[in-house]
Amino acid sequence: MKPRPPNMRGYFGIGAESISKAVNLGNLVRSAHAFGASFVFTIGADERALEMRSDTSRAETHLPLYHWPDVDAMRLPKGCSLVGVEILGEAVDLPSFPHPIRAAYVLGPERGELTPPLLARCQHLVRIPTAFSLNVATAGAIIMYDRARMLGRFPPRPVTEGAEAPGLTPHVRGDPKRRRP
Repeated sequence: MKPRPPNMRGYFGIGAESISKAVNLGNLVRSAHAFGASFVFTIGADERALEMRSDTSRAETHLPLYHWPDVDAMRLPKGCSLVGVEILGEAVDLPSFPHPIRAAYVLGPERGELTPPLLARCQHLVRIPTAFSLNVATAGAIIMYDRARMLGRFPPRPVTEGAEAPGLTPHVRGDPKRRRP
C-alpha cells in the first residue's frame, strides 16, 4: 500500500516566480504532489522550465498546474493567503510562522528575489533560517514539510531524547469534538 500525504486541515498551493530550470520546477511539482498540495503554479516562468524533466510522479496529471504570465494574471481561490518565501529582514522565521489554513506559497527565482509587485500582494513573508539561499525546489520541500508538521495530525514531539511523546487529543486524532454536559 502506498503511503498517503498527511491528513492536513485546509488546503495549499505552491509555486515560483520567474523559475528558469526544468529540473527545479519538476522537483518542486513532484514534492507538491507527495505532500498533498491542491495546486501548483508559476508566475512568469521561462518556457524551458515548463518541461519539468524531473517530475517522475507525473504530478500534472493529478493536480492543477497554473502558469500565469505575470503577477496581474495570478488568480487564487477566495480566502487563500499568499505567503512569500524570501530572505528578507521583515520575514518571519519558518519555525515561528503560523501557517494559514488556506495558503499559496510563492518562492523566488533561482537567481534573484520576489519582485516588488508580487511582494505587495503577499499577506505574509516567511524565511527559512539558513546561512544562505537554498535551491528553489529544496526550499519548497522544506516549506511543505513544515506545513505538514504544523497542520498535520501528528502527536507532539518528545521534549527530550528517549522520552515518550504525549498522545493525540481525540479531536486531533480525527474523533469528533464532544461538548461537556
